[in-house]
Amino acid sequence: MDRPGGEGGADVAVAELRFRRGARAIFDGLSCRFPAGRISVVLGGSGSGKSTLLRLIASLERAESGAILVDGSLDLSRAGAEALRDYRRSVGMMFQGGALLNSISVFENVALPLREHTRESEAEIRAAVHRIFEAVDLENVDDLLPGQLSGGMTKRAALARALVRRPRLLLCDEPFSGLDPATVRRVESLLIAVNRRFAATMILTSHHVESTLRIADHVVVLVDGRALEGSPAEIRACSEPQVREFFADVAEARP
Repeated sequence: MDRPGGEGGADVAVAELRFRRGARAIFDGLSCRFPAGRISVVLGGSGSGKSTLLRLIASLERAESGAILVDGSLDLSRAGAEALRDYRRSVGMMFQGGALLNSISVFENVALPLREHTRESEAEIRAAVHRIFEAVDLENVDDLLPGQLSGGMTKRAALARALVRRPRLLLCDEPFSGLDPATVRRVESLLIAVNRRFAATMILTSHHVESTLRIADHVVVLVDGRALEGSPAEIRACSEPQVREFFADVAEARP
């Protein structure tokens, strides 16, 4: 897959990260990297910490120790409140299941981040939302409620909301979950198109191995609280038994 990386995307490096949830250690010295402007996919079994890693990178939670370095300088584990606020403005997050507000229209869901965090006029907000709708291939949804959308449309609306502020870093938690194979392919194509158009660094969690092989520039596999990483070809050739299990029954993916 030959796609130029975006100069505007954030470079994210995780170093010796430790995080516990109650008495359970989720990460005990996790280290990995997510290159700027690329699509990185995090694979791992249930309970391996994929969603937790996204929440830590989004600065929704804070690690006990270790570092999450953004562009080699900002350490999310040690940054103050003002620096974290500035950083969060550069991050878009697509939550598993969409997390759209069912009581307001799709347009208002996507406009909400602009209303809350910018001083743009109503005309500017409307133009920005419709530009994002066009980018994610949504039309005639302004007045619909989230419950009136199909699964694929819900994913695209959630992606639109995550993108509307033009983030440098886009985090997507299980963007293919609950979709039929044809819709999975459409969402894959959409994510690649978004990566090309907006040049944001994209970090996805997924259990769809075939999708990972089709869209990822970089793969991180979480195994027993540690990370194995590389290109899709490098990860697929890995001799680690727990990594090989992911790819045991996967046919050769076509780009």
